[in-house]
Amino acid sequence: MNSYDYVLEKRLNELDKNLSKIFTNIVFSMQFILSRYKVIFPYFTDHTIVHSLNVIEFCNKIIGEDVKKLNADEIFILLFGCYLHDSGMGISLDDYIEFSKKLELTNCFDNKRKSDVFSIVRNYHHEYSGQFVEKYGDFFEISTEKHKFAIKQVCRGHRKVNLEDENEFPSEYKLDNGNIVRLPYLAAIIRLADEIDVTANRNSLIEFDYTTLENEIDLLEFMKHDAVKDLIITDDAFIMKAKTDDQKVIKALDLVKNKMQKTLDECRKVVNGKAPFEIRQAKILIEYID
Repeated sequence: MNSYDYVLEKRLNELDKNLSKIFTNIVFSMQFILSRYKVIFPYFTDHTIVHSLNVIEFCNKIIGEDVKKLNADEIFILLFGCYLHDSGMGISLDDYIEFSKKLELTNCFDNKRKSDVFSIVRNYHHEYSGQFVEKYGDFFEISTEKHKFAIKQVCRGHRKVNLEDENEFPSEYKLDNGNIVRLPYLAAIIRLADEIDVTANRNSLIEFDYTTLENEIDLLEFMKHDAVKDLIITDDAFIMKAKTDDQKVIKALDLVKNKMQKTLDECRKVVNGKAPFEIRQAKILIEYID
């Protein structure tokens, strides 16, 4: 993703300048917070503010003209979710320990075994992000407790959790100001946007020579991302433009495509069943280029 249209940000500013100002403030705060993941996971794919911008722009493309049907609170919650959904990748050790207890997760942060820490954070960073929103929502000037709950759920919803659970993700969540928020829709959009951010610019290739990585799994992760040069969105498909002749990478990209298709199918089902919107694209495709 090489350019950003800022459609959601512009629309929010048109609808509610106060919410727009609060959102603008979080952009500056999150630049440092999101970059903290590199302290623990220096070789992970990018989870900085660049990834957040990519996710927002993919949201823009997926939502399309339906942006005119979203109210200011829905846009505010979605944008906050885009910046906070990966906050759980780089929180403090104290927060990891505190949140692990609340989530009833095994505390692996005392034994210092990297493999355990990596596994827990990889698998549950969406839950840590939700806890981060709950604890620090006031710092980010999140308007009300109901806004905080909505943003927490959208962050959690970007992976794994069941978006069809009406208790966790009410189809019409009413805010104190009377506005209705379609939580399953917002969570499905950010889940899909996050899933399709697979292009080469998610690798920090400028910072180090990734071919020196000793872990074969990490090396393959970087190689497959590096192979995807672009992702094109048409009216009916998401198309990965890939460049590689390495059979291991080609096989890995097939798995990526299948995983993305599964996520797309799940998100389309949620949106079609629980929101007055649609996700037009139905297929994930790979086109290999010379």
